Amino acid sequence: MSDRIEKLCVEKGMRMTEQRRVIARVLSEAHDHPDVEELHRRAHEVDPHISIATVYRTVRLFEEAGIITRHDFRDGRSRYEEQPDTHHDHLIDMKTGQVIEFMDAEIEALQDAIARRLGYRLVDHRLELYGMPLAET
Repeated sequence: MSDRIEKLCVEKGMRMTEQRRVIARVLSEAHDHPDVEELHRRAHEVDPHISIATVYRTVRLFEEAGIITRHDFRDGRSRYEEQPDTHHDHLIDMKTGQVIEFMDAEIEALQDAIARRLGYRLVDHRLELYGMPLAET
């Protein structure tokens, strides 16, 4: 749904300018984890009047509202995705920069068990794995 982020913004009482709508739509349609420069490039294709400063301000506003999540995948750029409905982790290909989302029940259970063993109830976590492709045979 290309207007999901926009609907979340309206539900939270956020004033939606046309430029914010464009940025929300671009984020909703993203299947990757774009940084601000890439978001600006995509939004600029739709509306050439959108400045990078507007994209920065809008991304910060969406992040503060809990609508999007910021990631730092060790490439020096903050990258964004819509706040997920279900938990997932990330595997980052250190050769190409590709970000692969995954969910593994065994990892989730192990993290919960570790927290309990240490006397905690796990309420949130973020797992990022960094890897190089296995040598081709």
